[in-house]
Amino acid sequence: MNDPLIIDDMERGQFKVARRSFTSQEIFEQERDKIFQNCWLYLGHESELLEPGDFVSRTVANQNLLFVRGRDNEIRAFFNVCPHRGATVCREKKGKAKSFQCMYHGWVFKNTGEIAHLSGEPAYAKDFKDEGNCNLRALPRLDQYAGFYFISFKQDIEPLPDYLAGAKDYLDIVANQSTAGMEIVGGTQEYSIRANWKLLVENSVDGYHAETTHATYLDYLMNTNGSLSATKLAGKGYDLGNGHAVIEYSAPWGRPIAQWIPMWGEKGKQELDQVYAELVERLGEDKAKQMATLNRNMIIFPNLVINDIMAITVRTFYPTAPDEMMINAFALGVADESEWRREYRLSNFLEFIGPGGFATPDDVEALEHCQRGFQAAANAPWNDISKGMKAKQASFDDELQMRAFWREWNRRISTIEEGSSHE
Repeated sequence: MNDPLIIDDMERGQFKVARRSFTSQEIFEQERDKIFQNCWLYLGHESELLEPGDFVSRTVANQNLLFVRGRDNEIRAFFNVCPHRGATVCREKKGKAKSFQCMYHGWVFKNTGEIAHLSGEPAYAKDFKDEGNCNLRALPRLDQYAGFYFISFKQDIEPLPDYLAGAKDYLDIVANQSTAGMEIVGGTQEYSIRANWKLLVENSVDGYHAETTHATYLDYLMNTNGSLSATKLAGKGYDLGNGHAVIEYSAPWGRPIAQWIPMWGEKGKQELDQVYAELVERLGEDKAKQMATLNRNMIIFPNLVINDIMAITVRTFYPTAPDEMMINAFALGVADESEWRREYRLSNFLEFIGPGGFATPDDVEALEHCQRGFQAAANAPWNDISKGMKAKQASFDDELQMRAFWREWNRRISTIEEGSSHE
């Protein structure tokens, strides 16, 4: 790969990404090694493990993992692999268990990871279990910030707070929407897209495409009495460091945190006014206004998206091939919100964000069309991501946030074209 993958020319206001970045098998394999094996990756939320024995099994970066709160109340993460012959130990997606038994040879493990029963133990050496080789193998690193748990397959990695950089401020905004905390609602939405995973990164923080790609949804809202306020669609984009980025913007749709729309009626207005008053008292007017009335689309490098919009979605994805990815999406809500707020939150989530809503099918179609277009990469080799490159302050519908991701991606994969400069 002697030719540049990125052209980053601030003087000319030009930023281009080579389309082979989305199609190359070699680059795909390098991503798995240099990025996903060397970054902090999202595993789950603390609300999924409320009591000792609670567990979730989840695939992260093609690794089968077990996320569990042990009998000692400590949260741990293990490779969901039996140390004996490699069989999957826990085959359920979630539940509560004091122990886990491998179905192959019956080895039993405590929910703290230690071996509890070794089948045929008299046939093994006397000290066979003493060095911990029979225990479930813990992930090299596990840490959390604001209730969001991350893992790393690399022991020698920078501390999670340092890695998150400016993203911490926006995780705080999500986590502090109630003194009762936040919780994952319902189950997991799992689906695949026949497109490169980096296209979904771009799309998730792209304020440029909504007017055209999601025109049907916007028309639906405009023609549904009371579903929109007079609020204008406007905002800014921010580079948060380390490849993380966010767009933050006002929008005319309702937010069950505390942005009322007429179709929610006077009762809804009274309830949201009370919520807003509590936010002001606890956090101050400026922070309360930011939290309640502004939307946020954030990418945490490489593959965590948190969209705090008309509902909150937590989405991760992982490539299975250069032209395919698997997606896991979760709804996040305020733990103590009323039945009324929860109803509208889930309605918004399903109506717009979910795989059967207005937005996601549109996005899937757009990304798959891009992937098909990349078949012409030999003759049309570059994507352009230059919008707003010369702006003093990026708008939410500029492309600074994509450039932030791509620079970190490029730093980890290769070198940027000699003589380039950054914003």
